[in-house]
Order: sequence, then structure tokens, then C-alpha cells
Amino acid sequence: MLIGNELRWFFPGKLPDNIQVWFQQNCLIDPLKSPEEREDVYLYSPECDYLGIKLRQARLEVKWRQAELGVMHFGELITGKAEKWGKWLCEDSQGESFQPAMVLDNPLWVSVQKVRYSQLFHVLADFSVQAVTTNEQIDNGCSVEITNLTVHENAWWSLAFEAFGEDSRRLENLQATASWVFHTYQNSQLAIADSYAYPHWLGLIDR
Repeated sequence: MLIGNELRWFFPGKLPDNIQVWFQQNCLIDPLKSPEEREDVYLYSPECDYLGIKLRQARLEVKWRQAELGVMHFGELITGKAEKWGKWLCEDSQGESFQPAMVLDNPLWVSVQKVRYSQLFHVLADFSVQAVTTNEQIDNGCSVEITNLTVHENAWWSLAFEAFGEDSRRLENLQATASWVFHTYQNSQLAIADSYAYPHWLGLIDR
């Protein structure tokens, strides 16, 4: 099982140009890096904010919220809810299972198209933060992503942090990385009302 401490926001509409430019110029090692494009297929579980199930690249992922970690503040513009999630991965080496085509006729499975920019950060022993390439192996760190989402032909966008590492450091890894990322942020408010994980978001989208 993989454990991560997460902080997320979701907003309707296309990712604003000024926020995309801010992220590319201030968060990415390579501002010209092309985004990742993929389709994830989620199982909608009504009134079940603590469980996330999805198909991603012929793999089944199951996430369970283990704890709500409280509210985090970053200056006057940014407030979000931190959560601890456990994740299990299941792959079929034969490629016969976990294919989206097998479930998309069921309305409870929701296809989400994603165009995502992401950056991995290493959190050092003194909690200073350093951007690294994604193929580097680190013990304590945090990934940051900003994503255009398309679901039922409707546009949304999301900003998210996912911290990993030693149990005693994971929340501090999240705090340190978000503080470093947001010290240059001067755009629209990121409010606590918009801070939640994918299972909750699936209950809000136009079905």
C-alpha cells in the first residue's frame, strides 16, 4: 500500500491562462515541457467521499481516505483541506482486465480526459524544497500537478499536491512544498470550499 498526504482544489471551466503561465514559469524545471495527456475512468460511489476507484492505463487503482488532517493556510489567498490516503495498485500482465471499454456502458463509470503538468519536489532534511526530475529516487518529497479535466464534455481544472515519505515527516513535506510553490502565487483565490478529493468531485459534476 502506498500512503500519501494530499491537498487538492477543483474549479469549473478551463484552466485560466494566467495560472497556467504561473505554474509553468515558477514550478516546472522545464517551462516548455509538454503536458501529459491520458484518460482515467472512475467508479462513482454516491455519498462515499472516502473511497476512490479508477482504471488508469490498464491498471486498477483503489484509494481509501485514512484521515482528515485539518485545514492548511498559505497567505491570504489560499486555504485547503489536507487528507491522508492509502492506495493499492492492481495490474494484469496479460492486459485482459481493467480495460475502460469493459465498463463504459455502465453510467456509474465516468471517463475523465486529463491534460496535466506535473513536477516532483525533493524535501530535504531541513525541509527546504528542491525541484527534481521525475526519474530521481527520493525518500521524502511531494508531487505537484495542475490539470485540465474534461468530463461529459464539460471543462474543469484542478491543482493538487501529493506528499510521500516517512510517517513522521509526510505532513511537513506537504506543508513545506506547498509553502514553496505558493510563495509566488498572486492569482485568484483557492478557497476551502473548493478543496476536496476526486470522490467528492464526481458527485458535483453534471451527470
